[in-house]
Amino acid sequence: MSAPLQVTFIWHMHQPYYRDPLTGRYDLPWTYLHAIKDYYDMAAIVDQSDGGRATFNLVPSLMEQIRDYAAGTAADPFLIHGRLDPTEMTMENRRFILDNFFSANRERMIEPHSRYLELLYLAGIGSRSSSADRLRNFGDQDILDLQVWFFLAWTGEMARRRWPELQQLIKKGRNFSTDDKRFLFDIQREIIRGIIPLYRKLQGEGKVELSVSPYYHPILPLLCDSGIARTAMPKANLPQTRFRHPEDARSQVVMARDYFTEVFGFAPAGMWPSEGSISDEALTIIAESGIRWAASDEGVLAATLTDGLGERKRNLYQPYSFCRNGTELSLLFRDHRLSDLIGFTYSRWEPERAAEDFTRRLEKIRKNASGRDALVTIILDGENAWEYYPENGYPFLASLYRKIAKKSGLQLTTPSEALQRFPDRRVLDDVHPGSWIDASYGIWIGHPEENRGWELLQQAREAAVTRSPEVAALLGSRGIPAESSAATTIPGLVCRSLFAAEGSDWFWWYGDDHFSPHSDHFDRLFRNNLIHVYRLLGLPVPRELFEPIKKVTPAGLVRQPTTLITPAINGIVDDYFEWLGAGLYDLSRQSSAMHAAESLLLCFFYGYDHDFFYIRVDGVSPLDKLLLPGDKLRLHLHLEREYVLIMDAESSEGELLVKHDTAWTATGGHCQWEICRICEIRIPLTALRPEQKSTLFAHITLTRGHEEIGRWPTHSPLALTYMGPELDLENWLV
Repeated sequence: MSAPLQVTFIWHMHQPYYRDPLTGRYDLPWTYLHAIKDYYDMAAIVDQSDGGRATFNLVPSLMEQIRDYAAGTAADPFLIHGRLDPTEMTMENRRFILDNFFSANRERMIEPHSRYLELLYLAGIGSRSSSADRLRNFGDQDILDLQVWFFLAWTGEMARRRWPELQQLIKKGRNFSTDDKRFLFDIQREIIRGIIPLYRKLQGEGKVELSVSPYYHPILPLLCDSGIARTAMPKANLPQTRFRHPEDARSQVVMARDYFTEVFGFAPAGMWPSEGSISDEALTIIAESGIRWAASDEGVLAATLTDGLGERKRNLYQPYSFCRNGTELSLLFRDHRLSDLIGFTYSRWEPERAAEDFTRRLEKIRKNASGRDALVTIILDGENAWEYYPENGYPFLASLYRKIAKKSGLQLTTPSEALQRFPDRRVLDDVHPGSWIDASYGIWIGHPEENRGWELLQQAREAAVTRSPEVAALLGSRGIPAESSAATTIPGLVCRSLFAAEGSDWFWWYGDDHFSPHSDHFDRLFRNNLIHVYRLLGLPVPRELFEPIKKVTPAGLVRQPTTLITPAINGIVDDYFEWLGAGLYDLSRQSSAMHAAESLLLCFFYGYDHDFFYIRVDGVSPLDKLLLPGDKLRLHLHLEREYVLIMDAESSEGELLVKHDTAWTATGGHCQWEICRICEIRIPLTALRPEQKSTLFAHITLTRGHEEIGRWPTHSPLALTYMGPELDLENWLV
C-alpha cells in the first residue's frame, strides 16, 4: 500500500508595523480589521473542521499590535472616528468617514448588505457629486449607519457564527443606535482578546502548529549583507553604502523567538523567513537560534539544485537538511502553483468545485510519487485573499479541510510532524540566496528609491552607534525583549526603531514593482522610524528624512515595461507574476472636478509579447460591480493614426477601429477582453504595427448612456513605450 501524501498548509499572518513612533498612533487600520475578520476566522475554521489541521506563522510585530488593540491602548484614527457621536462631529470628521469607511471589497462586503450599498450610492461614488454635496447628503443617522456598517462588514464569518448578536445587527440593517454601535465594538474587543488564546488552545490540542518570522519582518539575507543581492541580480545597481549587519539579523530572529515564547509559553520549532528569503548566512543564524525548520519557495530550490528540469517537482515534494557550523536546519519548499491557486484563482470558483479541484491535484501528486513518502507544502498569505471569497473563505476552507481529511491517500499534517517521516534527507551545504519572488531580492533592493532607503537606514545606524555606546552594545546583544526594562530606555527605543525600519514592507512599496494608493503612508512610517532615532539621541535630523523617498510623477508613470508578458485574458489576476513585468501608470491622481467619476479607476498596466499588445485596467473595486449595464469603456490609442476599442461587460471580443478622416472603420484586428474583477485586453500587434522603440499614446473613457462621465488621464494621454521583442529582460536593474 502506498504511503499517504503528507499535506501541510502554512498560513502566514503579517501586517506592517503601523504604529508611528513620533505620534504613537496607528497610521492605517488593517491590523484591527484583519484581526476581527481573518486572524480569528482562520483559526476558528480549523477549530470547527473535522480533521482540519494547519500551521499559522505569526510575525511578532503583528502580535504586538493585536495585543495593543486587545488591551484597548491602540490609538487608531479609524476607531476614533468610528466611535465619534455624529451629532458632535466636525465637517472634517465627516469627510474622514466618507473618504475611508467604504474601504471594503464592494462585491463581497458591501453589496450583500442593501443599506451599506445604499450609503455607497448616497456618497456619490461614480457620480458627479462634489465633496460638499456628498457631505450634505449624509445626515446624522446616515453617518451612524455607515460607522456601524464599515466595522460590521469587516467582521468575519466565523465571528458572526460565534456571536449571534452580530447576525441580529446585520438583520436590523439600518437606523442603528449608539447602543448598537457600542455593542459592536464591545464584541469586536472580545474577538480580538480571544485571538491569541484560541491559537494557544489549538496548538495544545495538536490541531495547529504555530511558527514565527523575524520580529519586524526584515529580509534577513540583506541585513546580513546587502551585497548578496548580486548573486541573483548581477547587473543590479545596489546602494552606495553596503549594509552588512548580521548581528541585526540575529537580533530580529532571537527577539522573535523570545517574544513568541513569552506569548505562547513554548519556543517555536519553525520559521518562515520574511518573504521566504534565505541565504547561507541567514539560515545559519536561524539554526543557531534553536529553530528546527524553515521554509522558502520552489524557485529557490530549483536555483539551488543542479538536477534536470524533469526532476524539479520530484525534488520539491520532500524536505531537506541545511548543515553549517555543526548546526542542522530542516528546510521545506512551497509548491508555488498550488499556493497561488488559493491566493488568486479559487475566489471566483464555486467553493465546493474549487476544493474538489485542489484535492484532485493533490491526488495526482500522490500518484506520481509512486508509493514514496512525499510532502506537499502550501504557503501563502493568511489574511488578504479572503475578502475576495464568498463568506470570507469559510465555505471553501471548510470544504477543503474536510475533503483532504476524508481522502485515504491524503493526510493533513504540520511541518514538525511531517519531518518525522523523513529521517533521511538530502543535505544542502549551501543554498541559492533568494526569496519567493523570482528567487532574488529585486523587490526590496536595486531601485533608486529602495537604495535610498537602505542608505538612510545605514546612515542612521552609524549615527546611533557613534553617538551612544549603549546603543552599540545593545545592537550586539542579540536583541531587546519587548517586555524587558531595556526596551523602554532611550538606547532600547533607538534599537527598536532601527529594527522597525529594517522591515520589508517599506522597501516593498518603494520602487516601481508594486502600486498602492497608501504608499505615502509606508514611506512616512519608514522615515519617521529613522527620525525617531535622531530625536531620541538629541542629534540633528538630516533634512532628507523630511522629504518623501517615494516619488510620484505628475503624469502618473510608475514604471516602464521590464520584460515580455503573456497574461491570460480572463478579467482576474490568477498569478502574481502575470503582470509583474508590465508598465504601470497610477490613475488615482488624475481626477478633476469636471469628471468626479474618475475616482473609479486606480491603475493602468500595459505590456506585450511577440504577437499581442496587452492592457489591464484596475478599479478601486471590482469593475464588473462598478460598471452599470450599458456602460462602455473606450480604449483610445494614437500611433500615427487614431484607434479605438469599444468594450462592455456583456461581450468579450470585437474589432479595433481606426479613424480615416472623420469616419471609423475596422482594422481587421480581432481583439479580446474580459471585464470581471479587472479589465484585461489583448490587441494584435498586426493591427497597430508599431515600430521598435515607438510610443503609443492612450487614454480611456467611460460613457453612460450618451454621456462621457469619466476620462483617464484627464489632461494628457499616457505614453506607452514599445521596445519590441528585444526588450532587455533586466532593464529595471540598470
